[in-house]
Amino acid sequence: MVDIEPGSGNSATSGGGEGSGVRGRTTIADGVVATIAGIAIRETDGVHSVGKGASKALGAVTGRVSGASSSGRTVKVEVGEKETAIDVDVEVEYGVPIHELADRIRTHVIDAVETMTGLKVVEININVFDVHIPDDDDDEDEDGSDGGGSRGGGFRVR
Repeated sequence: MVDIEPGSGNSATSGGGEGSGVRGRTTIADGVVATIAGIAIRETDGVHSVGKGASKALGAVTGRVSGASSSGRTVKVEVGEKETAIDVDVEVEYGVPIHELADRIRTHVIDAVETMTGLKVVEININVFDVHIPDDDDDEDEDGSDGGGSRGGGFRVR
């Protein structure tokens, strides 16, 4: 967790006037930063999924149910007093230039995290672990549903 001390004012998104009276301390949990980053990553065009294995499956299920609240399990963060570093594993869509996608991910995450928390994002490490290639089965299923001639078990007679 990070405690944002009153009057530190080093954040680019502080927004408060220098003379404003501060009446307490704000604490931001690591999971909050991870959730913000995870949502920003998932909203980036060209990202198929975030996380590997069990965390990927859990993220896909809970992301649909609860608005991607499982990001803390698929995005790792280190939060200091004024800075944060982020590590993420992503699966990309086939055909998307990976170096350009990585730049877009970094831009989206930095904008979201710095705007919402006031922390400076010093590093985003992106591990591209797979490329999603649409299955031929997906195309056949789409073709079969339009024909209406399929009965039982999803098999088609040719």
